[in-house]
Amino acid sequence: MNQKERLYKEDGAENVEETVYQSLIGCLMYLTATRPNILYAVSVLARFSQAASEENFTTAKRLLRYVKGTIDYGVMFKHGQEFNFHEFSDSDWGGSLDDMKSTSGYCFMVGSGMFSWSSKKQDIVAQSTAEAEFIAATAVVNQALWLRNILNDLCLEQRRSTEVFVDNQAAIAISNNPVFHRKTKHFNIKLYFLREVQKNGEVSLLYCSTNDQLADIFTKALPRSRFESLRKALGVCSY
Repeated sequence: MNQKERLYKEDGAENVEETVYQSLIGCLMYLTATRPNILYAVSVLARFSQAASEENFTTAKRLLRYVKGTIDYGVMFKHGQEFNFHEFSDSDWGGSLDDMKSTSGYCFMVGSGMFSWSSKKQDIVAQSTAEAEFIAATAVVNQALWLRNILNDLCLEQRRSTEVFVDNQAAIAISNNPVFHRKTKHFNIKLYFLREVQKNGEVSLLYCSTNDQLADIFTKALPRSRFESLRKALGVCSY
């Protein structure tokens, strides 16, 4: 998607035929199983399935042209000795112009490639960037715990805590410091959940700079150079 492009429901453009638009979005959603680099754009376009405008349809067709131009791209995995995974969690803040809800994004990395990813609009309106990051981190930690249990059943026990990289230092500080308690009453359940899993040694929230945040590609439209850099870092390349 164009970095300056802002899609919203009441854009003044004429509506397109609903079934045609939904069919196109359905095809693009199928591709996200192997093309995580288009997931954010597809998730945004899917929000307009019930009343898509010409502008939405034009953006979807432009995305389709991008897919055609990178038809031989996919996630590449290389042989490795260890099977310890880590993840990146990120969120924008109030990115949806229709309801001011934020978008959470995460990706799980193992070896040279990515094996699980998500881009989803949050269910509630976050009142701060720290809260938006907290909501995103809670989602990724839940997924991490589930994956750890699955791997344990496959005799691939994760002996060390799973590292979750977040680019918001306030969110990490709140999760580790009860002094911030009064400022976070409205999301106490998520707060205590993250503290508990860290205390148990199952998950560790770690800081990474915005430049190193791989999940950035799942939460917002990016400049071309940044998009291509993250695409390569995630292991998405031409075979």
